[in-house]
Amino acid sequence: MRIVDLLSPDKIALGATAADKGAAIDLLVGLQAKSGCLTDKEGYKQAILAREAQSSTAIEAGIAVPHAKSDCVTAPSLAACILKEGVDYNAMDGMPSDLFFMIAAPMDGDLHLEILSHLMVLLMDPEFVSALRSAPDAKTFMEAIDRFEAAKFPEEVPAQAPAQEEAPAQTGPRILAVTACPTGIAHTYMAAEALEKKGKELGIPVKAETQGSGGAKNILTQAEIEACDGIIIAADKDVDLARFDGKHVLRVPVSDGIHKPEELIRQAPNAPIYHHTGETIREVSNESIGRKLYKQLMNGVSHMLPFVIGGGILIALAFLLDDASIDYANFGTNTPIAAWFKNIGNVAFNFMLPILAGFIAMSIADRPGLMVGFVGGALAVSGATFTSPAGGAVSAGFLGALIAGFAAGYLMLAMRKVCDKLPHALEGLKPILIYPVVGLLIIGLFMCLINPIVGAINNALYSGLEAMGEGSKIVLGIVLAGMMAVDMGGPFNKAAYVFGTSTLATMAAGQGSDIMAAVMVGGMVPPIAIALATTFFKNRFTADERKSGVVNYIMGLCFITEGAIPFAASDPLHVLPACIVGSGVAGALSMAFGCALPAPHGGIFVFPVMTNVLGYVIALAVGSLVGMLLLGILKKKKV
Repeated sequence: MRIVDLLSPDKIALGATAADKGAAIDLLVGLQAKSGCLTDKEGYKQAILAREAQSSTAIEAGIAVPHAKSDCVTAPSLAACILKEGVDYNAMDGMPSDLFFMIAAPMDGDLHLEILSHLMVLLMDPEFVSALRSAPDAKTFMEAIDRFEAAKFPEEVPAQAPAQEEAPAQTGPRILAVTACPTGIAHTYMAAEALEKKGKELGIPVKAETQGSGGAKNILTQAEIEACDGIIIAADKDVDLARFDGKHVLRVPVSDGIHKPEELIRQAPNAPIYHHTGETIREVSNESIGRKLYKQLMNGVSHMLPFVIGGGILIALAFLLDDASIDYANFGTNTPIAAWFKNIGNVAFNFMLPILAGFIAMSIADRPGLMVGFVGGALAVSGATFTSPAGGAVSAGFLGALIAGFAAGYLMLAMRKVCDKLPHALEGLKPILIYPVVGLLIIGLFMCLINPIVGAINNALYSGLEAMGEGSKIVLGIVLAGMMAVDMGGPFNKAAYVFGTSTLATMAAGQGSDIMAAVMVGGMVPPIAIALATTFFKNRFTADERKSGVVNYIMGLCFITEGAIPFAASDPLHVLPACIVGSGVAGALSMAFGCALPAPHGGIFVFPVMTNVLGYVIALAVGSLVGMLLLGILKKKKV
């Protein structure tokens, strides 16, 4: 099978026009649909957009190779187009892209990967690209592809060269490489080709192993590893380094393999010697500190979210199945079935902040950071201090867990560097004794020091709210509801929530709290506003965000504000103001309508026991719509 077997004239558009990146994608998806290999055209397009959201598939010299694997692709297929005028495709060299190949790959099977790797290699040849751009029609375009592929990858290769034609002895360093990109289709093969091609030009033998989506190809043997003088790891995803112990290993992003092959080949023999300690290489790039911190935070948030969703919905079900008339003080646990749901939900919810801290720490320091971060997050929740080691003080909450995660991660990173200076005989003690024991002691001391500070912030917020008193119920509703959206589970959110729940204790049996109602509506608005925005302003969100948006309808209606955290974390400057204003409007209307709530949680499931439930629904709807409209105005287009 050759490249042209995946292409056909009706899937090639020469001299086409597109206003922008989105229009170019629409054009190529339309060409792909002609192949009959797509069962869902829109589904395939969303897969393409999801891949683009990770990083642009544009490369240098005006070339872009958008690609995606999807269940709606029944067979591998190629589509191609050349635009009259290039469009901004976020290329690495900043130039507009005009030559496109779009790859459609099925989820199973890897027969097409060899063919696609041929295409990636050919696109590195300026003569090949020039021949494509000068092709007057689709037939000539395909003939150029076939001609260059036949020359670069002849179908018949002699099984063995004659003995008298034995290659001359190798001179210079022998270099090995491993290339890998997140999707394993395009950049993986381009980096390998660039390194091997440059090695031939320099007279330096280079062999590159590609770790693509169909598995590793051109695998490095143990004999080759032992004999080589340096190893290049050009990867943007995890690569197992155990087999390279004791060798010079140079770690770089996969893009450097494409753009800096000569520099890497010359540096590899002088790279630091790698000593394996059980970890894998994580993403390597020239990212800013802010970007690295963001990715570490999102690693924690993504692992935390299932606990928020599962636990929160089970807690809401507990309120739905309970009988509030039995005992308002214990609403949610009065009946056995309600207590069962609430207990399971609470267990999941209680893991939320330790999981957040643990996986933030793990993203920084790998496995040694997980346990230390997890315990740090649990200590933040407990409120442990030097004066109260067993906890019981004001919880440091979400902010405390964030601090614990980053502190634990960088603590363990520093410990690993210090421990590298220990005798090699102690190597086995590091992961089973030194890291867990010393790390645990240090994070325990740190959290006992930091918890009172964060607890004081919570207390100050609580006291300030209490001082507002009865002066202005509407202003108080705006402030409390807005605070629920400020940090969505952090100290501002928790201070408002604790203040709201404390008012229930002063109410007579059966009487609701207007403050608690304002607090809850403020917490319901952010997820619902985001869900509405992903529905009505789709081009402001990535494909993955739109999928999560549907879940936020449920989260918001169940009063799980934390469902909005991933959106706020990825774009805080635009998401938070919209959510705060929307929640503030809802809180003011709730107070103005005299809505009152006798339960501390439950979302729509406690509406039956709400005072003036119609007014409350209006407050929720208006606040959510305001938040949605502001998100549509403030957020930039993603597609």
